[in-house]
Amino acid sequence: MTAFKTIRARAEKRKGGADALDRLLPPKPKPEALRDLADDRALAEMTKRVFSAGFAWRVIETKWPGFEEAFLGFKPARLSFEPDEFWERLTKDTRIVRNGAKIMSVRRNARFVQEIAKEHGSFGKLLVSWPSSDEVGLLELLAKRGDRLGGATGQMFLRFMGWDGFTTSKDVVACLRGAGLDVAEAPTSKRDLMKIQEQFNAWAKETGLSYAHLSRICAFSVGENYETQRLAGMDGEGS
Repeated sequence: MTAFKTIRARAEKRKGGADALDRLLPPKPKPEALRDLADDRALAEMTKRVFSAGFAWRVIETKWPGFEEAFLGFKPARLSFEPDEFWERLTKDTRIVRNGAKIMSVRRNARFVQEIAKEHGSFGKLLVSWPSSDEVGLLELLAKRGDRLGGATGQMFLRFMGWDGFTTSKDVVACLRGAGLDVAEAPTSKRDLMKIQEQFNAWAKETGLSYAHLSRICAFSVGENYETQRLAGMDGEGS
């Protein structure tokens, strides 16, 4: 496998130097922020990622104040006890995107968040306790116990929550494959995800960098070299 310093050097060259690359990296994850996170904010972020999947993110962002109102501030306990009629009305509510399946995922994920809070004290405390060296296991939990939180949606949820992890965006996977990792172009099998996990674990040990920074630098080292201004407005993890 290619040493990460080689990948970083390529990313620095593409982005205009070490300082320019550093300015493009996200803030370092802060576990203490997750520890203090209210469960309604965890449910809100789940909802935002579910509704953003396969849809224009900017539309969701623009309508988000309406989502907060329609879903009662995303209080899990309150939403869990709302009757069927409440959820039926939401399918006609113009304050939100009226996708029935995604609306019902909020109801199920409210119960999921409550269950986790009972087991761990809060959803944020679960995230704090889960090591970045086992993101695959955390993604599996989200997919199995949550609703519509599998695959890239789960990865984006963790990223926007501030949990320290990698993504398997097109550019990240291209970087990994170019570095010598034998995985599919669109890795979804547990076998491929474990290979990716092991490689990020090795790079984290090699460099001391956070997984979020490793993932972003990897993405910046390949693919179309977008201008800094465009990167600031891009969804996900492009290069």
